[in-house]
Formats: sequence, structure tokens, C-alpha cells
Amino acid sequence: MIRGSTELVAIVGSPIAQVKSPENFNTWFANHGHDLAMLPIDLQAMALGTFTDTLRGWHNLRGCVVTVPYKQALASQLDGLSERAAALGSVNVIRRQGDGRLLGDNVDGAGFLGAAQQHGFQAAGNSALVVGCGGVGSAIAYALAEAGLAQITLSDPSVARVGALGEVLGNRFPELEIATRYSSLEDFDLVVNASPVGMGNSTELPLPAALLETLRPTTLVADVVTSPEVTPLLEKARERGCPIQTGAQMAFAQLGHLGAFMGVTPLEI
Repeated sequence: MIRGSTELVAIVGSPIAQVKSPENFNTWFANHGHDLAMLPIDLQAMALGTFTDTLRGWHNLRGCVVTVPYKQALASQLDGLSERAAALGSVNVIRRQGDGRLLGDNVDGAGFLGAAQQHGFQAAGNSALVVGCGGVGSAIAYALAEAGLAQITLSDPSVARVGALGEVLGNRFPELEIATRYSSLEDFDLVVNASPVGMGNSTELPLPAALLETLRPTTLVADVVTSPEVTPLLEKARERGCPIQTGAQMAFAQLGHLGAFMGVTPLEI
């Protein structure tokens, strides 16, 4: 029950119906007896500036999770950014200070790593392919590099996005081997789809089916898409005997990181 005394957090993006955060947060709030609620906000791009101004004056709003397509756009409108959010130029969570100042961080990568570790994956010394170099892909790549990944291959239809992410990673992690070409998946310990390919009722794959035949059964295959939970990519990987990580698992793993930054949950949930 939302009351006049209820403190709020929000999640903003478009479309918004597929996101798991409201269900995850509101279940946690209810189970722990907190007078808090998360509101999903499907916002048009033209209203972003007004929305940011509204956040500054919204007294009973503790913070806001940011999802596609506004992670980069909102980063430039905030009053302060964490080191990783500044490096990536994107945010996925905002904290509203008592004086109305808005601070941003990007914990997509931390959530992804938390879920991957539950599957037994350790980044240190290993290699990964990240398909999709937008906001979430960049955050995952950054977190993998920060955790000691030895080699990363970046793939995206936009050459500019690949180049920009490669530059960020190269400047921050000079020992990381960065590639953009590959003809097989057999050398990767981790393959990540960080693009929207496979969302909804699409049967599209982010990688050619023939290339997926080169997956090793020990390779962890992950997808950030949350609906459907098991995407066409993950179905193919499972057929190859690979362990899989769903977008829903990543979303739940980053719940504590998002909540802790907004001040509404502990880091470990």
C-alpha cells in the first residue's frame, strides 16, 4: 500500500513494461517491512530535461534507476558522477541528495559480475566477447577489465561505439588486450550479448548460428535481455552444453548495488 508517508524510488526508460526492477524492489520492500515503493516511468525523450528538474525538487523521492535508452543522456544532466560513470559517460542509477543535487553511478557491470560469479566465472586472466557497446555493454566491459580480464573482444554495428569503448578501456586498463575481430568463439571463456537483439518475440540471434557451433561447453554465455528470460541465444548455448546467465539473474544480482547507492537497501541482499 502506497501512503502519503511512503518514500519512493523510480525506474525510468522507454519501453518500461519488460523491466524486472519494480517487482524485485517492491517485493524486497514488502518482505522487509519498509514504507518504500518503486514506480516505473515510461518517459518520452523530449521530457528528459523537465524530468531531471522534477527529480531535484521531488522531496519524497530517494533515487531513480535508469534503463534504456537514457543512460547516456541523463549522465550529462546530473550534478556529479562516480569515476566509472564519468569514464563511461552513462549512468544506471541516480541518488537524490537532501539538497536536491543528483549524483549518478553505473552498477550494471557490478551486477553482471555478481551474477557471473554465482556461475563460477572469474574474470581474472580470462577472455571475453562483448556484443553490444552501448550503455550496458560498456559497463560490463569496464567491470570485467577492472576485475582483471586479460583479453576482450568488442563487437557492435557502430564502429564509432566500438572505437569509443576501446579508447576508454585502453586508457584506463593499459594491460588489457583489446580486439575487434574474431572468426570463432572457441577461445572465449565468456560470451555476452549486451544488445537488445532477442528481446520480445524476436527469434533473431546476436551472433550467426554457424558461429555459435564453435562454442566450448565450458564457456559461460550471458544475455542482458530480460524478456524472454531464456533468449534464442541462450537456447542455442544450452543446446551446446554451455552454462547460461539470464538477464533476470543479472537484474537481481545488481539489486543491492542499485538500492545501496540510493540508500534504500543494504549492498548484500
